[in-house]
Amino acid sequence: MNAARRREIYARLRAANPSPTTELEYSTPFELLISVILSAQATDVSVNKATRSLYAEANTPEAMLALGEARLRHHIRTIGLFNTKAANIIRTCAMLVDLHGGEVPRDRAALEALPGVGRKTANVILNTAFGEPTIAVDTHIFRVANRTGLAPGKTVRQVEDKLLKVTPQEYRRNAHHWLILHGRYVCGAHEPHGDVCFIFVFCEFKGKTA
Repeated sequence: MNAARRREIYARLRAANPSPTTELEYSTPFELLISVILSAQATDVSVNKATRSLYAEANTPEAMLALGEARLRHHIRTIGLFNTKAANIIRTCAMLVDLHGGEVPRDRAALEALPGVGRKTANVILNTAFGEPTIAVDTHIFRVANRTGLAPGKTVRQVEDKLLKVTPQEYRRNAHHWLILHGRYVCGAHEPHGDVCFIFVFCEFKGKTA
């Protein structure tokens, strides 16, 4: 795919959704961090349902530590892998208090040092909470990038590096949200909705049908 096609794809994504954002509900970087940790192998809908009551009771690292792991597990028990996630969140909160003054660090290495936080989660926090032009690649973005020809790669990291290289600067800040929402609602894994796809004409997917 050439640069002109890529730019037109992003232009159309922006025209359709000028101010994209995450579907996770949060009001602070800390709440976003916890929600993203919880979202691994879970839907945003299920995470939001659990965190509404959780954040009403504890929405700071200190409050989460006071809540305790048992009560945290109770709040998130409907989410997959809740036992492991609860343990990671409590350990993460302790590190935030001990090492970062109770604040979420705006630093990749510091974020990735937190239990339950990998490169993808760190990218989401840097991008969504702090406005950094990072692109977190999940299964939806991996699929869209490869299927359309926008930034093909065999691994998540290859796709991330390619997207950062080929995405024009003006679109890099919002690329993550545009691509994930397109993959979630239009370019699905089992049923691509080409009839409503506004970047269909530029897509290089060999299996697409008019």
